[in-house]
Amino acid sequence: FYLCIEHKFEKKSRVKKMLQIDQLSYWERDTYFTDSDIVIIGAGIVGLSTAIFISERYPKRRILIVEQGYLPSGASTKNAGFACFGSPSELEDDLKTISESAVWETFQLRYEGLKALFNLLDSTAIDYNPCGSWDLIQNEAPEIESGFIDYLNQKAKEITGEDSIYSEDKQANNRFGFSGFRTSYYNRLEGSLNTGKLVDELYKYAIKKNIKVLFGVKCNSFFEQNDAIELQLNIGKIKTEQLIICSNGFAKELVNEDVIPARGQVLITNEIPNLQINGTFHFDKGYYYFRNVGNRILLGGGRNINFTQETSNKLEINETIQSALRKILAEQILPNTPHEIEMSWAGIMGVGKSKEPIIKRYSNRIAIGVRMGGMGVAIGTLVGKKLSHIID
Repeated sequence: FYLCIEHKFEKKSRVKKMLQIDQLSYWERDTYFTDSDIVIIGAGIVGLSTAIFISERYPKRRILIVEQGYLPSGASTKNAGFACFGSPSELEDDLKTISESAVWETFQLRYEGLKALFNLLDSTAIDYNPCGSWDLIQNEAPEIESGFIDYLNQKAKEITGEDSIYSEDKQANNRFGFSGFRTSYYNRLEGSLNTGKLVDELYKYAIKKNIKVLFGVKCNSFFEQNDAIELQLNIGKIKTEQLIICSNGFAKELVNEDVIPARGQVLITNEIPNLQINGTFHFDKGYYYFRNVGNRILLGGGRNINFTQETSNKLEINETIQSALRKILAEQILPNTPHEIEMSWAGIMGVGKSKEPIIKRYSNRIAIGVRMGGMGVAIGTLVGKKLSHIID
């Protein structure tokens, strides 16, 4: 017993406390912490995009991004990598609970957001695939109302200038080997990309702009003074002239806004020889989504199984939902194809009563860009651009 306690004590004594700011050298403090004009919390799509656009507008501003994880902590590198802006069943459901103007404003934000992303980054560098998307209608799901697709195409053309974006595809079920879907609706303008490469490209872009990024640094609180903002970080205190909060699902820890964490469960298979599935797919009003990643299938969703339990900022696996995803994968997506689950994970989104993101000045020296609603890939870059115009 004594030896066991002694061993535990020795093990704890070897754990090193994170280096504090007051332990840094002159060079380190001067390079990373002195005279920061702007501090941005969150190094995901929104935070990096915001920093880049501010740097382009104000090249002499000293910008520091702090990120609590050693990689982006929320959903930026944990999502399915869909370049999407609206599936018919989701839009139909939204129109029952949200005003028509709000639905189409959100649609436009997503569409324009993807355009902003591809204007900022080379699409080939992030593995963009304009494969289109299918909204799969389950056998037991109610029929989409007659004339609704015509209505969608009309409204979508007003925003995009494109004709016939949506069309019914009754053969997708057989063509891809799915089971349990009676028809589908195809969106020819959506696609997929690699969100790991997306964030990496944004990071490299930021570094070229002389933007400083520190990982493993968490903002616990802040205090707004007359001439500056004091931030209490996990490594000590710093001051900045302006603060921008881009921590999405974690924003509630810092600001009192209508944004709550929403955890999403994801899994991916092993490589499947001769996989015929190529594209992005949604069903059940967008609560489930899957795509091919090369010869693998990535499947996510199921938050609607237990909204309360998944209102969490803990990056933990929910075995109940993961089990439901595995069942869907085996019975509906790959019903006749041997496969194994190679890995599972979770990501943290930011949602609220509205699907519109919060982009605004929070106070004299603070701005926020949060509540991406699970659509950070589509809208994150544009949110960053809009935030850069709030800063003066």
